[in-house]
Amino acid sequence: MGKEKVHINIVVIGHVDSGKSTTTGHLIYKLGGIDKRVIERFEKEAAEMNKRSFKYAWVLDKLKAERERGITIDIALWKFETTKYYCTVIDAPGHRDFIKNMI
Repeated sequence: MGKEKVHINIVVIGHVDSGKSTTTGHLIYKLGGIDKRVIERFEKEAAEMNKRSFKYAWVLDKLKAERERGITIDIALWKFETTKYYCTVIDAPGHRDFIKNMI
């Protein structure tokens, strides 16, 4: 019988505009947690809004207001698995007006 996968939980917090959502979305993509076609769609949509650098952030930033303003307003949770791990990632807002959403 195979070894059971370890579950890891990651919470990403930090200052506003420090790249939390972008880094987290890119990590999820690189670890196989989201399909390349979805990233390509985000890339196209972000370019149409003149926000090319946000394609990975949009993995987690789903609200229209988040995408328009370029900031995370509410926490976002993403679950995926790799060959070795079950992963849960939580991306938290950094803007002080939305810290209450993190707590």
